[in-house]
Amino acid sequence: MFFENRIGGGRYHSRCNIGFLPPRWGKVRIGVRGRHPHLRPPPSRGRRSDRSCTIEFLLLLMFFLVMSARNVEAQDKKLDSFTISYASVSGTRAPLWIAKDLGLFEKYGLDGNLVYIASGVTSVNALLGGSVDIIAASGSSAVGAAARGAPIVIIASLGHIAYKLIAHPTITTVQGLKGKIIGSSRIGAGTDFALQRLLPKLGLIPGKDVTLLATGISESDRRLLMLMQGKIDATLGTDDNLLQLASKGMKFSVLADVYEAGVYTTGSDIATSRQLVKQKPRQLKAFIMALTEGTYIGRTQKEQALRVYRKYLKVEDPKLLDSMHKNYLLGSIPARPFPKEEAIQNDIEDLSQTYAHLKGRKAAEFLDTSLLKSLEEEGFFKKLYGK
Repeated sequence: MFFENRIGGGRYHSRCNIGFLPPRWGKVRIGVRGRHPHLRPPPSRGRRSDRSCTIEFLLLLMFFLVMSARNVEAQDKKLDSFTISYASVSGTRAPLWIAKDLGLFEKYGLDGNLVYIASGVTSVNALLGGSVDIIAASGSSAVGAAARGAPIVIIASLGHIAYKLIAHPTITTVQGLKGKIIGSSRIGAGTDFALQRLLPKLGLIPGKDVTLLATGISESDRRLLMLMQGKIDATLGTDDNLLQLASKGMKFSVLADVYEAGVYTTGSDIATSRQLVKQKPRQLKAFIMALTEGTYIGRTQKEQALRVYRKYLKVEDPKLLDSMHKNYLLGSIPARPFPKEEAIQNDIEDLSQTYAHLKGRKAAEFLDTSLLKSLEEEGFFKKLYGK
């Protein structure tokens, strides 16, 4: 009986009596057809030993088993494509950048693609249009869209942004802001709502005592350049911004700390569609796992954190890099990425001035922490942090 096997590009013949095969199999001939069928080794003379033929057959069998295993492994490693957008280039994005650069998305079965969309509202539209699967933007963007009927839900968070109210150096007190222009990013954006909440706490009424100007600029360092150029009198910035200004010899006044004033912002919440939560919970959990491990690595491996800040923020100043690591990865970014309900509730109250039907609504209606709770029950966070 002739047994032929095609492997690769050569052709090999062999005649053996395989002792452990049924007698009716008789002589077994193994051959491989290739590009040059005329190139064949001379036929063996005489019968090869049963042991030799058995070894040959076992080697062939092993080859098939290895190839089959590789095929199964390749199928198991098929990655699910997921696109994640982030609405500003700031230190809060470090876990995303670490997850991307260190292959953590792939580790958990995702082909994670990061895209920068410089607006929470635009990010929401991209999510609703199916261009992205997950957005990292202010919680107010997601709540505002949900208030208009969009099927969007917040599933995780990268924490708040540690904003300071920074003014031109000639303005040394809060009362000195009266009659001045304070720059936000966009109407309805996180900085706009933060200022709307902060200023009354400081005794200033927006629209009466001060003018809020929507600059259209989401990056706080660029708004501070407007401040230094005299185009605005104050804006919100971060400790990192202050270090950058100081390193360039620029003067400024810090009038208030937003968080210490009791204004809790949703600087970078993670949102997706409710449909995706139902259809792809495994993939969303994989994303959260990659994100959380990115935070863990950023906290425990400082050089990895500094590397992504150098790469994505183009920062080289050692003091500034240390400040970013301290203020974000060791500060505002939570180890377990649960959203802060109090911050979401603030957004609801702000938005209710525009959307009356939001009055009385609770933050829990705009959150879905089921994936985070599932990971907690499975011991993922405990295993990662060892506690």
